[in-house]
Amino acid sequence: MAHRKQTAGVILAAGMSQRFGQPKQLSKLGNKHLLEWVLDTALASRLAKVVLVLGYEHGKILRALGVKTNRPRLQIVINRRYPEGQSRSLQAGLKMVHQAFYSVMFLLGDQPRLQSGTIDHLLTRFWNSEKNICVPVHRGVRGNPTIFSRAMYCKLMTVHGDFGARNIISENPEHVLSVEVGDPTEFDDIDSPADLVRIQGR
Repeated sequence: MAHRKQTAGVILAAGMSQRFGQPKQLSKLGNKHLLEWVLDTALASRLAKVVLVLGYEHGKILRALGVKTNRPRLQIVINRRYPEGQSRSLQAGLKMVHQAFYSVMFLLGDQPRLQSGTIDHLLTRFWNSEKNICVPVHRGVRGNPTIFSRAMYCKLMTVHGDFGARNIISENPEHVLSVEVGDPTEFDDIDSPADLVRIQGR
């Protein structure tokens, strides 16, 4: 089914970085801001559209991204309810794509080691399956990004707080396709300055 091969990506990057002490989206990792690594990876993948959900300090972040915000497949959404948790960003992104796309992939804005090849591998495995949810795993440990089909959109619109879609995954095991990922560092997310130093060391 051709329409099954149309997946939108939603990058969740609206948070306040409370554990970080400053907007971590703008922390430098190598020659790019932390958020740019994920954004570039998503745009290099086979995702049909990429929605970037910003909230806290969105003006600063947009200025830092500069001309990248003009990329043709990219749409930017400002979630003004970001203090209510990650679920609000997830829903703000989903509202932009739910009518036009059969499925959506949720990506974290602080996962700089993620590779576009891994995104494409997850997409291909999901497209060729009958499942409604796809999660990457490494030796039994689940990571991100995750994919949900249209069948799960109503459930996604009911989640609340900072849990995102984790509960939907755990409550619907029969719908889940787990895909093994070879490099667990792709799951690494940045929660503290120490995490940033550790990843820079790699």
